[in-house]
Amino acid sequence: MSEPNKVKLGMISFAHSHGRSYFRELVSMPDVDIVGISDESRTRVQPILDSYGIPYFEDYHDLLAMEQLDAVVICSENVHHARITITAAKAGKHVICEKPLGTTVEEMKAMIRACEENGVRLMTAFPCRYLPAVVEAKEAVDRGDIGEIVAIKGTNRGSMPGSWFVDPALSGGGAVLDHTVHVMDLMRWFLGSEPDRVYAEMGTLFHELPVEDAGMVHVTFTNGAVAVLDTSWSRSKSFPFWGDVTMEIIGTNGTISVDAFGQKNEVYNNDAGKAQWSHWGDRMDAYMLKDFVRTIKENGSVPISGDDGMRSAAVALAAYESVKRKASVAMSEIMG
Repeated sequence: MSEPNKVKLGMISFAHSHGRSYFRELVSMPDVDIVGISDESRTRVQPILDSYGIPYFEDYHDLLAMEQLDAVVICSENVHHARITITAAKAGKHVICEKPLGTTVEEMKAMIRACEENGVRLMTAFPCRYLPAVVEAKEAVDRGDIGEIVAIKGTNRGSMPGSWFVDPALSGGGAVLDHTVHVMDLMRWFLGSEPDRVYAEMGTLFHELPVEDAGMVHVTFTNGAVAVLDTSWSRSKSFPFWGDVTMEIIGTNGTISVDAFGQKNEVYNNDAGKAQWSHWGDRMDAYMLKDFVRTIKENGSVPISGDDGMRSAAVALAAYESVKRKASVAMSEIMG
């Protein structure tokens, strides 16, 4: 690294709204310097450039050419994740990539391979692992408080994001790809087991879109546990928050109900015209990004790997295949 106590980071694309929240956390960290921003739309990032005076690069290749750059945060449209990550790896830069890691298993394997071959780390951005409710539940499971997990019911129901998210040429899919990955990562993490078979139903029920906005994904894990996930863009505009992440974890000796965004107050304001949630809990993005920065400084292993990202996204891809076949699909077929 260019300075022993600072990690030099670049940000590539703010197409995904998470890019702005990641920027807010990173710019406040004393051991991080954001040395450049690349986005094909200067207009999109101009307020940040004006406020912070950070160098702008229209072409991300020019950002990657900066010798002092240690790592990049990628928040582009889904279909560009692989190309940008592989280019960054070849430039010797560590990567944290927004979810889903990619849109095909082949490209995600190529991303992982490129980072391994070039000696850089690839982390998948799954901040839900850092939510206090999730952390407490994981510790309870690890202590054996509910015995062996036999089933999990999960939800990730959000509002319809619009923009490129509903363009399959840029997103690679709809609500199932967008909202399967977070909770599937948590399920894998809690179970310590991999998905074995997937059966899904999906459709476009709430909006007029070229992609699905609702899905039910059923998963059998290699250890015999079963799971079902409601993955949708079903939240109306009147809902007080963009969506939810919940799990009901059923064990042989008890259950745990997890509301990942439970640290909140309900605020009612006539001007807003609807109830709103004011969150007072810990900031999941901050903890995730601190882990990424610490990994770079300590030359360690990332806590959420590219393989984690691939295996969660592959479940969504299996769900699409299940709908095509109208049958369950073996994950071994999807993973190749």
